[in-house]
Amino acid sequence: MKRRTFDLMFSLGGVAIAILLTVAGVVLTANANFATDYVTSQLAEQNITFKTLDTLTPAEREQPGLVEYAGQKLTTGKQAEVYALQFIGLHLKNTAGGKTYADLGVPQSQLRAQVAEATKNNDPNLAALQQQLADVTAQRETMFKGETLRGLLLTTYGFSEFGVKAGQAALVAYLAALVLALLSIAGLVHAYTTPRTVAFAPVEAAPDRVRVDA
Repeated sequence: MKRRTFDLMFSLGGVAIAILLTVAGVVLTANANFATDYVTSQLAEQNITFKTLDTLTPAEREQPGLVEYAGQKLTTGKQAEVYALQFIGLHLKNTAGGKTYADLGVPQSQLRAQVAEATKNNDPNLAALQQQLADVTAQRETMFKGETLRGLLLTTYGFSEFGVKAGQAALVAYLAALVLALLSIAGLVHAYTTPRTVAFAPVEAAPDRVRVDA
């Protein structure tokens, strides 16, 4: 095989791969932009704003994200993560002593049974039991709403991270395409500056030296 033919084959192959990487980079960039724009527009519609620094409670001031984003409108995936974990999560923990929506289902069912039994037997503790049931029910409803919003915000954060990763992958694809394009150009230049008669000679391994004892 002629050296010029070899250079042309590999250069044109490099150009083809560079084009494919560029197309992949464009697609990844489009996905990254869509994720960013979609997250921003959807969060902006919720009109959520972080509490200003002067209104943060001592417990909230211990959350670095709430201090960093104090007074800002929630529009990014990272802000959604902070709001979900450090604001909603903090208040949900204080609402029911660390119990979740599922955890509160057990005492709620028990109190319902006790209220039903007390109503049947005209128990003088009926009013107290009803109040306990009302309190647990209110806590469970609050936990349900809070955990639902927290889950939605974390899902939004996860979606935004896919966009970030797509943007990083696009950058890698563009850089790889650039390197291949430069190498292909160098190969083409070498191909057209090499005489047609020069044959391709692969480098052969040098023979092992034979030790000759004196």
